[in-house]
Amino acid sequence: MSSFKIDLSTAVVFVATAPTPKLVSKQTGERAMDRETGAGLSTVGLLISDEGEGNLYQVTVPETGLPDNLMPGTPVSVIGLKARDWENTFNGQTRHGISFRAVAVTPMGA
Repeated sequence: MSSFKIDLSTAVVFVATAPTPKLVSKQTGERAMDRETGAGLSTVGLLISDEGEGNLYQVTVPETGLPDNLMPGTPVSVIGLKARDWENTFNGQTRHGISFRAVAVTPMGA
């Protein structure tokens, strides 16, 4: 699947929901891991406002790219944000969407 860089140079970004571990399986509690680095993955909700429009995005970030004190309302800088389209079939039903991934999310001024 294709991935695309997202330019946030003119956007204002705030944490909407604190990072939570991304799970492979809710039943087993197994955490998703980054295939390249082996770091655990987390999901953080980001409010991205640009050109008079604001949207909430759930962004996957390796735990190595997240500080411990990332709280809702914190203005942040997002490094390496990419969007990727996905599609899967489960029990005969095809689903598709866009996932978002970043290298790091850091508080502004940090």
